[in-house]
Amino acid sequence: MSDVESELVRRRAAGEEVVLATVVKTDGEPPSRPGEKILVGRSGAFAGTLGCSEFDAAAKADAAGVLDSGTPGLRTYDHELGSIEVYLEPYPVQPILIVLGATPVATELAELGPRFGFQVTTSPTAGAGAFAVHTDHDDARLADDLERILRAGPRFVGVMGSRRHTGHHLEELRRRGVPAAAVDSIQTPVGLDLGARSAPEIALSILAGLVAVRNGAGGGWKA
Repeated sequence: MSDVESELVRRRAAGEEVVLATVVKTDGEPPSRPGEKILVGRSGAFAGTLGCSEFDAAAKADAAGVLDSGTPGLRTYDHELGSIEVYLEPYPVQPILIVLGATPVATELAELGPRFGFQVTTSPTAGAGAFAVHTDHDDARLADDLERILRAGPRFVGVMGSRRHTGHHLEELRRRGVPAAAVDSIQTPVGLDLGARSAPEIALSILAGLVAVRNGAGGGWKA
């Protein structure tokens, strides 16, 4: 594994956002060759080079825009000796997935979450913008956990179980003064309608729904 690849793995494991820039084509005789790489972020370069300081500076200048758009693409960088075509690939910050409940589904979610691009935690105070799924509607702490999550400003909250099983928890949140809009945003039951029955299937249906939310797609939630 190259220094650039090792640094990419390290920074991704740390939850950092980075851009991997790779030379895919040259024209003329620039001080570069296809396959050269540099790993950059908003604050500068972390490893590698595209062949010269001018090309490296150009990739660093483009990093913020690529991260903001989340879209990979090609850029052409010019030099007095020639030009290069560079593929810029963004690696945005991985969203946090809060998984709660001591259930087989929670175990499956914790194992599958990272493979779908989520940082998994069991802390209900993981911060704003998180995704959260509670897998046990009989948990005596469910309302407490949901209140903490909702007051932090999550992107998504789901609770396993039908409204018949979860309704009293939602009413408890309203009684505590949690804004109605926040309580109404809770997805319950949670998971796309895949006809899932086993714990792995249910976890897959939930993660499919989370990916849909993350990507701005409608999915097809169970009702």
